[in-house]
Amino acid sequence: MWLSRQRQVPRRGVAALTGPVTVPGDPAGAWLEGERRGVAVYAPGGYHWVPAAGQEVLVLKAGGEGEKPCALGAAQDSGELGLRPGEVALTVGKAAVRLTLEGSVEVTGLLKVNGTVVGPQPEREEG
Repeated sequence: MWLSRQRQVPRRGVAALTGPVTVPGDPAGAWLEGERRGVAVYAPGGYHWVPAAGQEVLVLKAGGEGEKPCALGAAQDSGELGLRPGEVALTVGKAAVRLTLEGSVEVTGLLKVNGTVVGPQPEREEG
C-alpha cells in the first residue's frame, strides 16, 4: 500500500526542559515531566560543577529519541551580584571570585595559595 511507503518522521517532544534537581551529584536526578535519573552533567571546559538538590537546571534531551538527558546549567540571578555585561563571577556559599572589565580579580572569602593564607583572615562570626 502507498501508506507503507510513506516516509515515517520520528515524533519528537520538547528538546529541553527545566526542573529542580532531585538527586544531587554527577550523574544527577531531575524532575522534568517526571523524575529522570542518570542525568549527565555538562559544564564549560575546565569547570567542574555538581548540582545541588532543589537547584533549577536546564536539561537537554540528547540522542536520536531524547534518551540521553544532559544537565547543561543552572538558573542564575546575576543581578544580585551587580555584574556588568562581559564580567564573570564564580560563587559558592560565601566565597566569590569576580573578574572585572577593568582587569582586576576580586576575591571574597579566605584566599589560600598552595595552602597558604594570603591577606587578612576574615573575622569569625560568633554564635
